[in-house]
Amino acid sequence: MATFNEKKTCNQRMEEFKRFVWNPDTKELMGRKPKDWVLIILYYAAFYVVMCLLFALALFVLLYTTNPYVPTYQDRLKTPGVTIRPQPKELKISFNVSDPKSWKWYANRLQDFLSAYNESVQAKTNRNCTSGNYTFQGGQGPNSKYSCQFIREMLKNCSGLEDPTFGYKTGQPCVLIRMNRIINFLPGEGTIPNVTCGHAYPENIGNLAFYPENGTFDLSYFPYYGRQPQPNYTNPLVAVKFLSLKKNKELEIECKINGPGIINTNPYEKYEGRVIFHLDIKK
Repeated sequence: MATFNEKKTCNQRMEEFKRFVWNPDTKELMGRKPKDWVLIILYYAAFYVVMCLLFALALFVLLYTTNPYVPTYQDRLKTPGVTIRPQPKELKISFNVSDPKSWKWYANRLQDFLSAYNESVQAKTNRNCTSGNYTFQGGQGPNSKYSCQFIREMLKNCSGLEDPTFGYKTGQPCVLIRMNRIINFLPGEGTIPNVTCGHAYPENIGNLAFYPENGTFDLSYFPYYGRQPQPNYTNPLVAVKFLSLKKNKELEIECKINGPGIINTNPYEKYEGRVIFHLDIKK
């Protein structure tokens, strides 16, 4: 007949555990002799010391051969991406002229964004530069390069100074065009790039006004040298004001940066050298 194993008591289990931890008969600690444990500990100690030394060596070689101020490889877009301000979800600006609550968010975001472009702020951190030419600078190290002033007054009717609503109150909204930063990028290959905006049916967007004049990005703001050498750098902007946009109709607007060497027709990168957004003004 089959027999059942007798159930062990708690004291028996504790005794077995104590014997496992230290067996006085075989002189074993947790199933191994002390000599074996010493050899295991020495092996793993040597293993982790070697691993730490290899990691330290790799880190040293990386830091020694890498310039902390200029990327070794720049595999991003050769032409900068383009964004707009205000920057709503899905790049859709929609509001009702007669409803201040619907457009105040856009005006407030523009005021917040342009606070860094106040003349008092720019005068403290950046310099006046000669326009029309690239601003090449030598030297390396943190805060080794100065940045050129871009003050919001240059945006004139889209500066938010005379009209704090940026035209949203009257159905003539301002949109700021901004190029993303690429280290050592020289837009236009010596020619000043400019912004143009269009629609499949030009009559739907009507007349436009660009600020600064002709919607240009002056060359003096380039090249950008990086966050550490140029911590106070502020991107140049172009403002476009829609003076007679067709109301009660959602319109897809495409704004492009134009200039030699600037790609803005790549069908696979709709934000390379251009930006596409929607405007829907109700009245």
